[in-house]
Amino acid sequence: MTVRAVFFDLFETLVTEFEEGRRRSGRAYDYSQLLGLSNEDFKQEWAKRQAQRMNGTFGDYPEVIRDIVSGRGLTIDEEAIRSLHESRMEEKRLPFHPIRPAIIKLLKELRSKQLKIGLISNCTREEVAEWARSDLSSYFDDALFSYEVKCAKPDEAIYRLACSRLNVRPDQCLFVGDGGSHELEGARAAGLAVYHAVWFNSHIESEFPKLRQPGDLLDRWNVLR
Repeated sequence: MTVRAVFFDLFETLVTEFEEGRRRSGRAYDYSQLLGLSNEDFKQEWAKRQAQRMNGTFGDYPEVIRDIVSGRGLTIDEEAIRSLHESRMEEKRLPFHPIRPAIIKLLKELRSKQLKIGLISNCTREEVAEWARSDLSSYFDDALFSYEVKCAKPDEAIYRLACSRLNVRPDQCLFVGDGGSHELEGARAAGLAVYHAVWFNSHIESEFPKLRQPGDLLDRWNVLR
């Protein structure tokens, strides 16, 4: 196998939203006071819109909140939505600073080997607003965000699109991810070689080769080339 490109998942692969098992923001929102529905009801409504949030049906976070509130027949409070949006934007900046040194070292090593590096992330606009300002972005030849391309993992189409944008065939590529959203199975179905990154998230089980530390990928690449 001749490897020409490596694609990475973003959250819980290159960056993490958690610290000691808890989200790094640590903030709890009182949706009952802000929006007029219980926290449990909000979580249910948020989850129901998962696919639409990832595939760009909703343009941004405020649009999702308005849809939830109006769907429940409640009055839309734009000031409450603005406050929630600002807090969420701040929360979503946290995973990008700082970046784990071992991740940067891995990307530098891949660059030195003349490999193309791509990103395939299921995300919404606000979740990756900090991407361009992070220490990660300069190492990537392309970053494919699901909300922009209207397609999300594990749909095979998103992997094929990522390959075409880097002008490589799927059988020339590796995909590295933590396994959320069945992304590993989707990458395999699209024809990529798959590696399961477990350095941030060790809770998802899979049959794919495990990478315990970022540097493990280089050992795998040396065998494959």
